[in-house]
Amino acid sequence: MLLLALDTATPAVTVALHDGTSVIAASSQVDARRHGELLLPAVDRVLAEAGLRLDAVTGIVVGVGPGPYTGLRVGLMTADTFGLALGIPVHGLCTLDGLAYAAEESVADGPFVVATDARRKEVYWARYADSRTRVTEPAVDRPSELDIGGLPAVGAGALLYPDTFPDAREPEHVSAAALASLAAERLAAGEELEAPRPLYLRRPDAQVPKNYKVVTPK
Repeated sequence: MLLLALDTATPAVTVALHDGTSVIAASSQVDARRHGELLLPAVDRVLAEAGLRLDAVTGIVVGVGPGPYTGLRVGLMTADTFGLALGIPVHGLCTLDGLAYAAEESVADGPFVVATDARRKEVYWARYADSRTRVTEPAVDRPSELDIGGLPAVGAGALLYPDTFPDAREPEHVSAAALASLAAERLAAGEELEAPRPLYLRRPDAQVPKNYKVVTPK
């Protein structure tokens, strides 16, 4: 097994390689406006660090969000393209699940919340029984509308809104290393992963103007 994992659902552009036992190379950069520019060089970087070629990869793992439309589609389209070119499976994983998995040490064994920044003064979030078990579907809401009962919380959304998430902890952003490790664990257990389809939860920011004037040639 050699999994190439990537995620662009948050400001982090993150890539990792996992050989079925452990992560052998990883790269993460935080830049919300340069997903398309940074992703492929990051893939080249982790392959070079591992001393491998892209055709050695046996499966792709991609974070499906939730996340903003523009950033999220960069990772998903890249994953689909690699999968088609190499003839290998492309697996999806919820980005929040990757954050939860990476938070195992900071939240111990108790329940907690994962929250990422959804912009528009909202967060993408879900509750977890532990680092591997999500107990609610991902949602998008204003922090002021949430009652998390004082649970610990991880993710950039938690750090942004301390009134709602008073016990905010690291990690701030998802890592492809965590996604790859979680995917490898689930695949080894015979579990079927999600389809690589985007989890937007709301419409794109760009909208067709209403009541625009149509001009047709005579």
